[in-house]
Amino acid sequence: MNKYRFSRREFLQTTSRAAGATLTANAVLLNSEPLLASSPAVPASDRRRFGIVGVGMEGSNLLTTAIQLPGVECAAACDLYDGRHELAREIVGKPIPTTRHYKELLDNKEIDAIIVAVPDHWHKQVVIDGVAAGKDVYCEKPFSHTPADGLALVEAATKSDRIVMVGAQRTSSVLCAKAKELYDRGAIGTLSLVEATLGRNDPTGAWEYPPPPDLSPENLDWDTWQGTAPKKPFDPLAFARWRCWKEYGTGVAGDLLVHLISGMQTVLGINEIPKRVSAFGGIYRWKDGRDMPDVHQRSFRIRQCAGLHASKLGYGIHRSYSLYGLQRHHRTYGVWRQLFSATGRGSLSELLHGVLSRPSENTLSYALASGTRSQTRTGAGS
Repeated sequence: MNKYRFSRREFLQTTSRAAGATLTANAVLLNSEPLLASSPAVPASDRRRFGIVGVGMEGSNLLTTAIQLPGVECAAACDLYDGRHELAREIVGKPIPTTRHYKELLDNKEIDAIIVAVPDHWHKQVVIDGVAAGKDVYCEKPFSHTPADGLALVEAATKSDRIVMVGAQRTSSVLCAKAKELYDRGAIGTLSLVEATLGRNDPTGAWEYPPPPDLSPENLDWDTWQGTAPKKPFDPLAFARWRCWKEYGTGVAGDLLVHLISGMQTVLGINEIPKRVSAFGGIYRWKDGRDMPDVHQRSFRIRQCAGLHASKLGYGIHRSYSLYGLQRHHRTYGVWRQLFSATGRGSLSELLHGVLSRPSENTLSYALASGTRSQTRTGAGS
């Protein structure tokens, strides 16, 4: 077994003892999905072939996971940095076609779907071209770089008969599904307030990734990578840390806030924009030349409740959700809370505990622990 990767079962076995030591009430474990190795074999005629566009930090993790799915195989990979061509072949474990030109994957009639894991400013073009070529598309979050891009993407997806999926993990989380079940049963009564925080407290969390040591204009198509952004001379830091600049990324809003919003929407069963919203922030810690805030606070009203969301790169609380509602039957306040901790990036393993608080408080709370382990690769691209 790769020492950097845990299966869901292995994670649950490893962490259940530690979690049990910190929670005094009875624990409720969610059922994990069947191990991939136990899935029945898929006939060659029913296999689905995909291509991946972008094999950076997120792309390499997605590729590692996708090739483990039954009946699925990677047919080709695209990246503007040649060093990731070898990385893709290493992950797949066999020679596959690699290219700098993503349209070669779209022209390949044997490819059924594409994974899009490129910087935010390239999402619109690759996804629209993908559905136009008849491919199903999985796109990393955030779906769009700008609101106008988002409208164009939704229009293209709606007009096509293709499947378009955005990779926001909370929408497929068993934890959020359980929380939704509890919320729908009226565990906290009428909702009045949603609080959510996602914070990081280290250079890696603030996207200060090191560029690949061999990166140069010879092995990177720098001009194409810039896309529609204003042209500038070759800049290794912009390539590695693109989330820091508005020309290429969406900052903490597109990297972190999207998780808070999608988790909230999943639990509450809503899909709509707030009626009112205000935001403020600034660059308070990471004064490294970036122009995107490292602190971003939002307050909003959605339906009949208020919301407070904060994303910060200056302290170490990873993720937390709190949903406050009035328990009409007991006329007391109820809280549903998620507490996340993570040790790295990669496949997510999750553990849920239900904890009933002291009777005198008349408060119902749910604490969540989750963790990930994966190998860290030098250089970022998505």
